[in-house]
Amino acid sequence: MRIIAGTKRGQTIQAPKGRDTRPTLDRVRESLFGIIQFEVAGQTVLDLFAGSGSLGLEALSRGAAHAVFNDSARESIAAVRANLAKLSLVQQATVYSMGHLAAIQAVARAGFRFDLVFLDPPYRAGLLEETLAALRTAGVLAPNCRVIAEHAANQPPETPPGFSLRDRRKYGIAGISIFEEEQG
Repeated sequence: MRIIAGTKRGQTIQAPKGRDTRPTLDRVRESLFGIIQFEVAGQTVLDLFAGSGSLGLEALSRGAAHAVFNDSARESIAAVRANLAKLSLVQQATVYSMGHLAAIQAVARAGFRFDLVFLDPPYRAGLLEETLAALRTAGVLAPNCRVIAEHAANQPPETPPGFSLRDRRKYGIAGISIFEEEQG
């Protein structure tokens, strides 16, 4: 895997060992960041089911101000920390290692407000709707926040209450849905 664009373009990153993670493919990341390219610079980003951290790292490379990474797997957090060190991005990152709901509460207590949120949970775990509701309830979404959810292409999530669907794309077996919190 590699960083596609920005200040760290072309640098390789490591993925956690084992089969428990499914890194976002380069072509999916490239397409996704093509969609949101003008919404990244200067933003605060949450990579909640981080795995290797490829989405948050790509955002930092493209000018995001800060990224928060979380994953409950020890191997994933070790990969994220190694990638941050290799890319000299440690100062622009905060790393948590806990379950996704506990992490949402932790970032709320820390006062984070996110402009971009990346959600890439295990496809069949059914966590997207629950996670979107928890993010909204915790008050960690900045106005006009974009929540980018990766999911199985044939199982797109329902648009949860309080959100609108901004875009939806399919890339083979992977799908991307971009949600925006409704203001009001």
